[in-house]
Amino acid sequence: MRHIYIRGIIGLIWLVTAIICGVSGSFQMTILYLILAGAFLYSAYAVWKKEKGNRGGR
Repeated sequence: MRHIYIRGIIGLIWLVTAIICGVSGSFQMTILYLILAGAFLYSAYAVWKKEKGNRGGR
């Protein structure tokens, strides 16, 4: 379960980095960081959803 939290935290770090780049005016890097944040947050959500479904069957 810990790996889900780690993926979520990494995704949030990328999201904060994207916001900082957007404020500073580096819009190309903002898009890259948003994609990375989305990938990490989605992977954390997908794993969480899968583990949640496996617990209901026990």
